[in-house]
Amino acid sequence: MKIPAQAFTHGGKFHADDVFSAALLQIVRPDVRIQRGFEVPEDFEGLVFDIGDGMFDHHAEPRETRPNGVPYAAFGKLWRVLGPGLVGENQARLLDEKFIQPLDLNDNTGEQDSLADAIGSFNPRWDSKEPADECFARAVAFAKVILENRLEEARAVSRADELVQKAYANMRDGIVVLPCYAPWKNALYRSDAIFVVYPSQRGGWAAQCVNDRRTKSPKLPFPSAWAGQPAGVLAQRSGLPGLRFCHASRFLVTGEDKATVLAACRQVLQSAGRLNG
Repeated sequence: MKIPAQAFTHGGKFHADDVFSAALLQIVRPDVRIQRGFEVPEDFEGLVFDIGDGMFDHHAEPRETRPNGVPYAAFGKLWRVLGPGLVGENQARLLDEKFIQPLDLNDNTGEQDSLADAIGSFNPRWDSKEPADECFARAVAFAKVILENRLEEARAVSRADELVQKAYANMRDGIVVLPCYAPWKNALYRSDAIFVVYPSQRGGWAAQCVNDRRTKSPKLPFPSAWAGQPAGVLAQRSGLPGLRFCHASRFLVTGEDKATVLAACRQVLQSAGRLNG
């Protein structure tokens, strides 16, 4: 969709919905001029959102909802059209689920949302002489930074997917070994991988459990006897002198080298009868 040079939204008090919609339009078309008012001018030529009962408004009945029941607000309606072109279909869907739907739900139902509250705090106080449009512009600038970060994060995940898929193709015994740290959960969400091993960003190596997509819990957690133990105790109980740490929730271990964390994963697989050979 080509964004026109002008856009119009409602005046007065603003919310995360219209603020993030404006930020999205500015990202897609940096020179867009956004006007605010209480009635769309009859001769206005441009994109209208969150007012006017058009395709990017959500106030008229019947209100449109997603398949999961979350109603659309203006931000969600704009994202549905513009998002795939910015980050691709899959990442656009994930961003909608994780980031945009809570904001749409807040605008439609008043459901508590801390980000929506933060955006709302840019509104002028009841006794302030500050123009609302100036406050709106500051809120949009703030939202734009957040949204740009989210977009780059989504693009980074897409870049990581290719690397992770290559590593997955060489998986042995349910263990995926990455050549460097990269976001891996998206690529392995529906896979049969059990552990992911990678160079830790804090030095040494790490091994992390892959969650079951239905239970959201590790398919095979590390032993409870290892959980949260000091390094000396952990080394003694595991029989792996180079093992440094096991998270209290048993989804992560770190070690001095790749061989150590691989050995930790194989111990768990062996105990579960899942190790081949």
